Amino acid sequence: MSENTTDNAALGQENVPAMPLAINLQYTKDLSFEVPAGASIFATLRSAPQISVNIDVQANRLEEDQAVYEVALAVRAEAAEPPAQEGGQAGRTVFIAELTYAAVVTLNNPPQELIEPILLVEVPRLIFPYVRSIVSDVTRDGGFPPVVLQPIDFVALWQAKRAQQFPEPAGEA
Repeated sequence: MSENTTDNAALGQENVPAMPLAINLQYTKDLSFEVPAGASIFATLRSAPQISVNIDVQANRLEEDQAVYEVALAVRAEAAEPPAQEGGQAGRTVFIAELTYAAVVTLNNPPQELIEPILLVEVPRLIFPYVRSIVSDVTRDGGFPPVVLQPIDFVALWQAKRAQQFPEPAGEA
């Protein structure tokens, strides 16, 4: 029998840097589903509800002396009866689904300027498929068609959040 060894240099992996991120665990931090009108909504709902979705990402360092962070992706999907007339006010709330899904991650010495985008863009991008699945399952299990979240541009979300926190002074562009 021959010995089977892997030569990293032969595979072109001689100087491949280690990933700057390790996901230690993922978990459902908070999950809520409610149908405020109760069973009557099923008897009176005549058309597909209007669904609004809000998404937020938060990152917090867990230990001051360690590069371990909790990244939480919060989603709120609220469905309302469509307005009785065009341009009118939306009807009753059909359902509200709220999920905060989190990951505990360790950063392995990334450059300082990459820490924020890793935490607020890359980690949410990695955990988003789980969030999409949970929201879809909980709305379907609640008796409604599943809410299938469309892909999220986490770079744009991060940039918008930064623009709110650090607005450009007037007159500068």
